[in-house]
Amino acid sequence: MRRCAWPLLRLSARAGLALRHGGAVRLRPAAASSSSSSGGGGGLRAPDTSLFVPVPLKPVEGAAEEDVGAELTRPLDKGEVLKNLNKFYKRKEIQRLGTENGLDARLFHQAFISFRKYIMESSSVSADLHIILNDICCGAGHVDDLFPFFLRHAKQIFPMLDCMDDLRKISDLRLPPNWYPEARAIQRKIIFHAGPTNSGKTYHAIQRFLSAKSGIYCGPLKLLAHEIFQKSNAANVPCDLVTGEERVYATEDARQASHIACTIEMCSTNTPYEVAVIDEIQMIRDPARGWAWTRALLGLCAEEIHVCGEGAAIDLVTELMYTTGEEVEVRNYKRLTPLTVLDYALESLDNLQPGDCIVCFSKNDIYSVSRQIEARGLECAVIYGSLPPGEAFFLLFLRESSDFDAFVMSSLLSLVTTLSRNNKPLCSMVFSQDIFVSLSQVDGLYFVCNIDDFKFLADMIQHIPLNLRSRYVFCTAPLNRKEPFVCTTLLKFARQFSRNEPLTFDWLCRHTKWPLAPPKNIKELVHLEAVHDVFDLYLWLSYRFMDMFPDAALVRDIQKKLDDIIQIGVCNITKLIRASQSGAAPGTAEVMSEGFPLSRTKRDARTVSDHCDAKSTEPLSVEDLKSHGRGSLANRLLREGLLTQEMLRQLESEWQDQRRNGRYGLASKRNDQSSSKEMGKKKK
Repeated sequence: MRRCAWPLLRLSARAGLALRHGGAVRLRPAAASSSSSSGGGGGLRAPDTSLFVPVPLKPVEGAAEEDVGAELTRPLDKGEVLKNLNKFYKRKEIQRLGTENGLDARLFHQAFISFRKYIMESSSVSADLHIILNDICCGAGHVDDLFPFFLRHAKQIFPMLDCMDDLRKISDLRLPPNWYPEARAIQRKIIFHAGPTNSGKTYHAIQRFLSAKSGIYCGPLKLLAHEIFQKSNAANVPCDLVTGEERVYATEDARQASHIACTIEMCSTNTPYEVAVIDEIQMIRDPARGWAWTRALLGLCAEEIHVCGEGAAIDLVTELMYTTGEEVEVRNYKRLTPLTVLDYALESLDNLQPGDCIVCFSKNDIYSVSRQIEARGLECAVIYGSLPPGEAFFLLFLRESSDFDAFVMSSLLSLVTTLSRNNKPLCSMVFSQDIFVSLSQVDGLYFVCNIDDFKFLADMIQHIPLNLRSRYVFCTAPLNRKEPFVCTTLLKFARQFSRNEPLTFDWLCRHTKWPLAPPKNIKELVHLEAVHDVFDLYLWLSYRFMDMFPDAALVRDIQKKLDDIIQIGVCNITKLIRASQSGAAPGTAEVMSEGFPLSRTKRDARTVSDHCDAKSTEPLSVEDLKSHGRGSLANRLLREGLLTQEMLRQLESEWQDQRRNGRYGLASKRNDQSSSKEMGKKKK
């Protein structure tokens, strides 16, 4: 099933509400398109009532000054009242009425339990309810007369029942193309540049972008947006750079240029352009970020839209454009240089050639591989996702004239990087989002996106008093929830913001302990990367709350200095790894134990041979062997078959002889033993 994603927030002109929520969008195969008008929620969708949490309603305690109901009738017999309440609950007609008013079996039961508790534990009830209960107990009324009071109580503990129709309207996402009247008002030309990596598809789209009177480039990464920004200005085409954290103008007077290079989430759907370029269109199927590509594809107001990506996304884009009445022109490209797959494995890092690139899937693997490469006398450049997106890192990595022999990169960047080398309401934010997803009605082409990160941040700042708009902005902040320092900083930002205290440059420096020194080990390098993310977060919030985050320019200056500090650390990454291991820094002691098991086995064997080297001047023991590394090295070598019990006993015997004879080399002793055996054979 092919998928594309949809945005989480928009303004609703039809419903007259401030927020319009959406979700991710999945595009189904052509065979399923006939039901697109109703698929996935053509009729009214029943909400998931397991998300509805009742609001506590305390019974009336203490004697009322004036119990009007008791004065008009008589005091209630609580025993008779309980019997009649149970009769009311068991009536099928009452349960049917509850269903018609939005109370399914679960909500009906919870509402009745609360209603009964309120009546039985209250010292007095309202006069009208008191009179109805008294009439029922006296036989002058019917238990069905309690339903209006029961329904009123149910809406008090479940306030969302009163706004369910509005929630359904807000959550009706069945016609996404109609959300962009500016784009629907023009006839757009869609050109799909399809091809593999290094086929020139993006090059041709960028050439059209540069030749247009106005244009916008939308890319998945800051690095790519920055690259187009640099190339455009180098070609004497003024181009601005727009990301979530900054806006860089092409001119000194800060006038907006006619060309813009931006990250996909920051593109404007209201500004008209002659040409728009949407890069990596296949990411429209991403469950977390794909909504941005769908929004750009449906909403960009451009005469020509050039989409670049894999050929597998052609059918997806074609069918999505069918709903807007726009045709797609497909241009296929082939690789400029042939891609050949070796019929043999690399086997060893000793076989690396200049220009080779190694793609790793974790930081530990990157650290391990880079050190092993430099141990062989080769230089390597390192880049991974959490490094700052400064141009120095990227240009150093991609430069044709680079002096580095090998390149080590993370798997995320390998997806979008081409190497030009010779051979290579009364509810919480979390709760409201859950209800929204439950009520969402989407076209058969779409599905609701993954908002786990949003809910994580909403839960983290739930206890901080913020208005709805501010809370929403903080919940959409771009950060990695796996980084505790960054999450803690966001929490401090929100707390300071809630007190209406500006977050100044001095406050931020105190929090991050700026200025910072170059890293001495991997742990300090990781912390510097987290501080860089904190600066990014401050800049991102400064564009949303300029009065509360007033020192964006100062923060940007120290962020550039931090870029240089981190670059020094990355250039000396192997030294940091060695320092981390010698210092036993938490989280880095196991760097060399990750990855290549065969290399690790050979390394352990070399360790034993090093201990047994003839040049060794220190006496060794079995305890020394066992104390090397984690646990017992001797036991591990026995398990891996590198040593036998007999060999271990022989080594121990030789070490004991060495102690008795003083500083005596193992190698020479072995030579003596071998020569004595030969002499014995000759004598025989």
